[in-house]
Amino acid sequence: MMKEINIGLLGLGTVGTGVAKILIENRELISSRVGVVLNLKTVAVKDMNKNRDIRIDHRDMTDDAFKVVNDPDIDIIVEMIGGETIARDLILEAIENGKQVVTANKALLANQGTHLMKAAVEKRVDLAFEASIGGCMPIVKTIRESLVGNHIKAMTGILNGTCNYILSKITDDGSTFETALAEAQKKGYAETNPTLDVEGTDTAHKLAILTALAYGMEINLKDIYTEGISKITPMDIEYARQFGYRIKLLAISKNHEDSVEARVHPTMIPFNNLLSNVNGCLNSITVSADAAGDMLHYGYGAGMMPTASAVISDLADLARNLASESSGRIPLLAYQVDKIKKIRVMPIEDIVTHYYIRFAAQDHPGVLSKISGALGNYGISIKSVHQKGRKANGSVPIVMLSHTAREANMLKALKEITDLNSVTDKPCLIRIEDENYEE
Repeated sequence: MMKEINIGLLGLGTVGTGVAKILIENRELISSRVGVVLNLKTVAVKDMNKNRDIRIDHRDMTDDAFKVVNDPDIDIIVEMIGGETIARDLILEAIENGKQVVTANKALLANQGTHLMKAAVEKRVDLAFEASIGGCMPIVKTIRESLVGNHIKAMTGILNGTCNYILSKITDDGSTFETALAEAQKKGYAETNPTLDVEGTDTAHKLAILTALAYGMEINLKDIYTEGISKITPMDIEYARQFGYRIKLLAISKNHEDSVEARVHPTMIPFNNLLSNVNGCLNSITVSADAAGDMLHYGYGAGMMPTASAVISDLADLARNLASESSGRIPLLAYQVDKIKKIRVMPIEDIVTHYYIRFAAQDHPGVLSKISGALGNYGISIKSVHQKGRKANGSVPIVMLSHTAREANMLKALKEITDLNSVTDKPCLIRIEDENYEE
C-alpha cells in the first residue's frame, strides 16, 4: 500500500483553487509518478459559505488557518494566502511544528525570505517556492539543480504578464498605456490596483530571489533599481520599432563576481532577441551559464493552472523527500548556508550601457548644439540624431541614440539639458540592451 502524505492548503483563491483541482482530479496520475499519495486533508478558507469553482466537503474545510498548521497529521503546508503578515506567521508556525512548506509568495520571500529560510534550516524542513517566479516555468529548479555545475553569468527576463500584455497592446494596436491597462483589468490580467505590476515592483521581487539563487548571495530587494512602464508612450514604441527595437519591461542581472547588476526597467531590445517576440501574458527568461551556455525558458507566468502546476511540482519534490526521509537534501537558496555571501548590488548610476533619449525642444537655431554640448560635457558620445514627427505647440521631438555611457554621467547631462529654456518637457530615457550595437 502506498504511503500517504497529508496536505494542508491555506487559501482557496485563484491559485489555491487550481492546486486543489490538480490534487483531486489528477490524484492517480500524481501518485503513479511520485510513489506516494498526495492527500488534500484540510483547506483553510476565509469564508466557509462562499460559492466556489470546486467541490470540497465542508468536513475538510476550516476558517482557522492556524488549526491547519498545528494539525499533527498534516505533513506539508501550502500557503496560498499572500501578503506579508498572516502568511509569514503561518509559515513560521508550520516550520516550528516541523512541517514542510510550499509557497508562491514572492513578495514575502523577497522582503523576509532570509528570516524564513533561516528558520527552515534550523528546523531541518524544506521551504519550496518554484511558483513564486515565472508561473509554470521551472526556473528555480533549473538554477538550483540543473545548473549546479555552472557559474551563472547573466539573466534577463520578462517576469510580469500584466506589463507584457500592456506593452504588447501598445505595440500592436497603438493603444495608450491607460487604454491597455483598462483592457488588462477587464480581462482579469491586471488587479484593480495594478501598482505592484506596472511600476515594476512584482518583477523586482522575483529578481531579488533569482539573484540570490544564481550567485550565492543574500536576498537583496532594497538595492534593486526599479522603474515601471507607466511613462512609456506609443510614440516611443514607434520610434523603437523604426530603430529595430521593441520595448519590454526586463529584469536584468549580470554577475561581475565582486558585485552584480540587478535592475528592472523598460528596455529596448532588437527584433532578433528572442525575448522581443514574447507577447501577451507570457513570461520568459534567458540564463547565460559558463558550461551550459545560453538557454531560454518560456511559458505562462501567472494564472490558476500554470501557477498551480508549479506548486504541485514542489509538493511532489517534498513528498518524495518525506518518503525517503531526506528533507534538506537541496539547499533552499542553491548554496550551502555557510557559502552564502553579501554581494554588492551595483547602483544604477554605475552601470554602463547604451541609451535612447527623446527631447521636446523649440524649433530654433542652436538648440541641437546646446543639447549635444551638454552631453559632451559628460563624455557622452551620440551615435545618431533624428528629428521625428511634426512640430506641436512650438516644439519638435528630437531623438538620439548614444554610444556606451555611464548612467551617472547621463543623468547629470539630462539634468543640465532639462534646465535649458529651449527644452520644453522632461527628456525620456530608455536603456538599450543590444549585443550587436555598433559603437
